[in-house]
Amino acid sequence: MQAEAQFWIDHLGLSPHPEGGFYRETYRSPESIPKAGLPERYPGPRAFQTAIYFLLPSGQPSALHRMASDELWFFHAGCPALIHCLSDDGEYRSSSVGPDPRNGEALQTRIPAGVWFGAEPVHREGYTLVSCTVAPGFEFDDFQLGDRQELLERFPQHADLVRRLCQRD
Repeated sequence: MQAEAQFWIDHLGLSPHPEGGFYRETYRSPESIPKAGLPERYPGPRAFQTAIYFLLPSGQPSALHRMASDELWFFHAGCPALIHCLSDDGEYRSSSVGPDPRNGEALQTRIPAGVWFGAEPVHREGYTLVSCTVAPGFEFDDFQLGDRQELLERFPQHADLVRRLCQRD
């Protein structure tokens, strides 16, 4: 792993994330929304908002997954990351977070609730450091890691992407 990426992992106290890369929760709102005030997809109360640092080193993409809440990504350091999204109807869209708007990069981007998404650093020897916020707040109960075979059957037109970003069979 690159020395600069390792610096951030050590400096920020990041740990391995189940979807790939490294993370640390930095904020969890002390206030919460009761289950009765949330859509049915939430099995219980949720914090108003949560935030993490998230680092993707080259060769460790963020595996395809989906969440019950919208997620915002904010670019901090390293190279741009390409975020791949697949909607329920199979539509593909991508966005790039990074430091250079002249290259189509944005300092922040939104991933809508319920879409399958994964990400990877644009440069082979690079890394990407972002912050991610989720509202209502993140709980692992709201996180679904993609199953490669199921996603290949559901999205055969995106087989290359599914194979690359879905390590779980």
